[in-house]
Parts: sequence; structure tokens; C-alpha cells
Amino acid sequence: MRTELDVADLDPDVTYRLLTASVVPRPIAWVSTRSGTGVDNLAPHSFFTISCVRPPIVQFTSVGRKDSLANVEETGEFVVCLAPESLTRLINESATDFPREESEFDAVGIDREPSLTVAPSRVADSPVALECVLERTIELGDSTVVMGRVQHIAIDPSVVDDSDGLPHPRIDLMRPMSRLGRDEWGSLGDVRDIPREPYENRLRRQAQQAQ
Repeated sequence: MRTELDVADLDPDVTYRLLTASVVPRPIAWVSTRSGTGVDNLAPHSFFTISCVRPPIVQFTSVGRKDSLANVEETGEFVVCLAPESLTRLINESATDFPREESEFDAVGIDREPSLTVAPSRVADSPVALECVLERTIELGDSTVVMGRVQHIAIDPSVVDDSDGLPHPRIDLMRPMSRLGRDEWGSLGDVRDIPREPYENRLRRQAQQAQ
């Protein structure tokens, strides 16, 4: 027997808890922005995914009016940095609701490095950084989806496997963290290589089995 819940009857906080504990694991966009007055902001956002590859667009969601959203609206730029396991404490501390005029880089002690195509800084020790310009925002209830066109990708070569001639960031070397429910975080578990079977191969295999 399942517990059946009508969302219309639920308190929004209960819905939030159920969704964030069920839609797991969620990758973390460690979003760097810069305000119109030049203050660097850095905050983790776990409502994050790829929207499109042609053109390359990623998206994160600001639940409420966060500094990241305000800065992106002002400047039209942001950087998504990978959130690696080695920086978990700093990632979590950067989620503190610092006042907008105080930079999380400085308050928490996170090393910056300049981006090449946008004003917001990159996290120096993050293995992957995606420099983005604002594509569009979409308001949904109490949240805003921020979509950014990726115009530059910076990768630490120590996490890249290019043995097949194409750059492949290795997840076992990047060690990304994920967000779960409550205050739970997930680190990298088992990684399985499961190739996708083309339909033609499936038909061929079935025909062989039928003989």
C-alpha cells in the first residue's frame, strides 16, 4: 500500500521536503556572479541541469529572490563551477545567507581566478567552470529559472581522459557532490558503464535467439 497525497492539500513546505528528498541525487551548480557594484557572489544551487547542447545552455533555479538571481539580472553573466567533494565544507558555508554587499569568496576563504569571457570570477580549485551569458529567465511561482548560454568551458587537465581523441572529464577524478533531502549530501558511489543498445542490434539479437 502506498501513501497517497494530494498536493493541493499539502503545506508547501511538506511538498518541498517530499520533492527534494525524492528527486535525488541532484547535481550542484556552484554559481558565481558579480553585482552591478562589483561584489562577487558565490552560492550553491541544486535545482540544476543541462537545457540544450545546440546551442549549449544550462539552467539553475533560484528559489525566491537570491543574490545570484539579482546579480544575473543586473549583469547578464554567471559562472557555474563544479562542486567537488574536496570543497564540501566551503560549498556548504557559501550557502549561508550573507548580505549582498559581502562576498562569499572573502567571507568563507575561497580562492578566485579570473574568467576569460565574463566578469564573475571562477572558483580556482573547481575542476570545471562553465562561463555563461544570460539566455532568459522564466518565473514559476515563487522561483525563477535562469538559463545561461555556455560560451566558454575551463577544465583542469588532471581530470580529463582524451585517450579516444575527445576530451572526457572523468567523474571518478572530479568527485562531484550532490544534494539529497534535508541536510543530506551524496558523494560518488559505484559507477557503471552500461552501453545503450541500438534498436537494430536488439532485433538481430532477438532473431538469433529465436533460431
